[in-house]
Amino acid sequence: MISSLWDVIQEQIKQVTGVAFGPCDRRSVAGGSINQTYCLSDGQRTYFVKLNRANKAEMFEAEALGLQEMAASKTIRVPIPLCWGVAAENSYIVLEWMAFEQGGVSAWIEMGRHLANLHRTTHASGFGWQRNNTIGDTPQINDWCEDWTQFFMQHRIGYQLQLAQHRGGYFPQAEELLYAIPALLSGHTPQPSLVHGDLWSGNAGFNQDQEPLIFDPAVYYGDREVDIAMTELFGGFPEAFYQGYQMAWPLDKGYEQRKVLYNLYHILNHFNLFGGSYAYQAEGMMRRAIAMV
Repeated sequence: MISSLWDVIQEQIKQVTGVAFGPCDRRSVAGGSINQTYCLSDGQRTYFVKLNRANKAEMFEAEALGLQEMAASKTIRVPIPLCWGVAAENSYIVLEWMAFEQGGVSAWIEMGRHLANLHRTTHASGFGWQRNNTIGDTPQINDWCEDWTQFFMQHRIGYQLQLAQHRGGYFPQAEELLYAIPALLSGHTPQPSLVHGDLWSGNAGFNQDQEPLIFDPAVYYGDREVDIAMTELFGGFPEAFYQGYQMAWPLDKGYEQRKVLYNLYHILNHFNLFGGSYAYQAEGMMRRAIAMV
C-alpha cells in the first residue's frame, strides 16, 4: 500500500479521537477473503483496518452503521467502528481491535443469551433496514416491508435467484419454490428482530474475559430464526449456544422446517459468489423445502 493511504487513515484517527496517532506499526492479519486486513498500532492504541477498492466505500459505511445499531442495543459486544472513507484508490474502515480466545461452555451459553437479547430489539417500520448493505460481496436489499413472507420471498430468495440466473445458473425448481414460500411460512408471524444477518462461526468469538463478541454483520430487521439457522451452517456452533438461546427465548414451533428455507438464502449467495458445488447443494435444499408443503 502506498504511504499516503496510511497517512490519511492516521490523520482520520487523530481527528476522531483528538489524539495524535503514530508513528505506526502495521501487519497483515487474517480477516476473510473479501478484504485486505491489518493490525495498526502506535504502541499505545491498536486498531483493526479493512481495505478494499474505492468503489466498495458504501459496503464499509453500511458495516459501520450496522455495528453502531447493534452496539446501541446494549445487548451484545461488537467492535466499535472508529472511521471509514476513501483514500487514494482504496476504501477503508477502522475498527476497535479485539483479541480473541476460545470460549468455554458457560461463555457459549452467554453467547446464546446475548443474541436472544439482541433479537428483542425491534423496529416500527417492519422488516428491512434503513439502507441496503452486503452479504459477503453481494448486494443485500433491505427495502422496508410490513410482511415477512413478502420480504423474504422478494428481497432474499427471489433476489438471489435473479442473480443466479444472470450468472448462468439454472435451477429448474426455482419458480415452484417461490410459489411454495407462502405455504412454508404460513402461520408464522415473527416480530421484526435486529439480526446480525451473517452469523456463521467465523463471525463470532470471545475476548480474554470470555465475553461474547460478534462482528462482520449484514444487519437488518427480520425473523430472528435466520440468525439461528445460519449458526448451523459452515461448521456450526456448540450445543451450549443453543441451550443459552432457548433458555432466554425459546424458538417457535416449525423452526426445523423453516431453517432449510432460511439457509437456502446463504447457499444461493455462495453459488453467486463462488459457483461450483453450491449449485447442487441449493438444488437439494429447494427439493427439501418444496417437499415440506
